[in-house]
Order: sequence, then structure tokens, then C-alpha cells
Amino acid sequence: MPMKYKPAVEGKAVKPPQIPSPGNNSFLGDIFTSTNEKDKQISCGFYKQEAGEPLVYTYDYEEMKVFLEVEGEYTITDETGYKVTVSPGDVFYFTNGATITFETTGYGLAFFTGLRPAM
Repeated sequence: MPMKYKPAVEGKAVKPPQIPSPGNNSFLGDIFTSTNEKDKQISCGFYKQEAGEPLVYTYDYEEMKVFLEVEGEYTITDETGYKVTVSPGDVFYFTNGATITFETTGYGLAFFTGLRPAM
């Protein structure tokens, strides 16, 4: 099939599974994963973080995120101390090996694409 489709009721509207993290306030779920060879697969889906403990994540793949919704203050900081206050529409690229801290007083919802197999 050349095209796959998921309606909002199965995609953006659904709360993704929890990421094991302090406070358990971060969620990520794959919607689609390509059928390429494992080392060339791309996956996409939604990431949501709610107020609570920061999520510190070290990437072992490359990923891009587009923030769709942000409420309250949402910041993203890399291991060098470079810090960005996130707004809806902001686009981020995280390189393999980057350690990133995600933190919010409200919540943020992003669409992501990562160069990795399904989680």
C-alpha cells in the first residue's frame, strides 16, 4: 500500500505510552515505522510532556520534533547549557549522542520523526 493513514482518534488525540522517567510525566508513542532495513528505518509519532520532573534523555539516534501545542513555560536545554523557551511551531533537531533536558510548568505536545526502529 503506497499510503497509510491514521485518523486523529488514533494519533494526536490519544495519549502516548509513558516514558520511564522520574515523575512519569513524559509520554511517547510511535504511529508509523518504515519497512526499510532496521538501520535505515524511520519512525514517527507524538511526544507529550506534562508538568512535573524534567526528562533528561540521551539520544542514541537522530530525531526531529515540531511542537504543536505548548501551555505554560516549556524549555529544552542541551548538555552545553544552550536553552530554548519553546513556542508552538518551533522545530528541533537532536543529534545522535545529544543529552537533552525537557522541562515544563504546563505541557507540550510535539510530532517527532526519528531515524530508528519502532520502540
